[in-house]
Amino acid sequence: MTTRDPAARLLRLLSLLQSRTDWPGPELADRLGVSTRTIRSDVERLRDLGYPVSATSGTAGGYRLGSGARLPPLLLDDEEAVAVAVGLRTAAAQTVGGIEETSLRALAKLEQVLPARLRPRLAALAAYMVPVPGTGPAVDPDVLATLAAACRDRRRLRFDYRDHDGNATVRDTEPHRLVSTGRRWYLVAWDLGREEWRTFRIDRLTPRTPPGPSFPGRPMPAGDAIDFVTRGVASTLGPCRTVATVHAPAAVVSERVPPVARVEHLGDDRCLLHIGAGTPLTLAVYLAALGLPFTVDGPGELLEALRQVAAHCGAATGDP
Repeated sequence: MTTRDPAARLLRLLSLLQSRTDWPGPELADRLGVSTRTIRSDVERLRDLGYPVSATSGTAGGYRLGSGARLPPLLLDDEEAVAVAVGLRTAAAQTVGGIEETSLRALAKLEQVLPARLRPRLAALAAYMVPVPGTGPAVDPDVLATLAAACRDRRRLRFDYRDHDGNATVRDTEPHRLVSTGRRWYLVAWDLGREEWRTFRIDRLTPRTPPGPSFPGRPMPAGDAIDFVTRGVASTLGPCRTVATVHAPAAVVSERVPPVARVEHLGDDRCLLHIGAGTPLTLAVYLAALGLPFTVDGPGELLEALRQVAAHCGAATGDP
């Protein structure tokens, strides 16, 4: 479809350039219903307005919108604008230090420029969406940015670390991924001193900058970074642990257990639940609260606690 209005065509061209990395000139011309000569002219107009559009020649040539000295306005469709607003409102309740005020400022700016047709949708979200505040320790956003850059660039990173007993050490690592469980942030990294994969609580570490030399990729153990963190954190849940066979899909069970519990898929209607707690009675209550059929083989203290829970519940309802 031909876009005859030059201003509307310029906005449409900018929107296309923002939607993906590279655009061949003929494809842009086809999208806008104009000639490649007009595309070249419109690109020059964008450059005059301060947008850093680069061009390459040849059969594989095209146009790319680069990052400039200032942030250009973003062109968002209705769904993208609502998604950004929801993300900002949710981020304001999370466990990243200082992000609450920043997210709310960005949300206020977004709402000021929203079309009138979208404002009722955002008003409904504001009135009825209640994000659960993060209950874990807050992490420094600058620390997150430093760790993310080290993961991206594969640069070795040394940091001061305080373990759960308060012992202070200096770790030399190859950082791999950042994982958020909703309550805490973790760094998955290869510990060069201990020569093994480890997880580190990000609220307990202080990076030493600048980062060190680059390192080659190293394969993770079985599973991905999320599985690795989940297995590691689950091992610290408490002294009473069990592996329960739950007769329900893994996706259903995952929605009903804490993030640190590990759910292992067995079939469409069966999975293994690796879980622990401080006492056998607490663990028995966790399992009963699933509201799903399950079986466990032990330990003996857990089996006795389950019998106690069943007896108490039966007495409360008058059942034998």
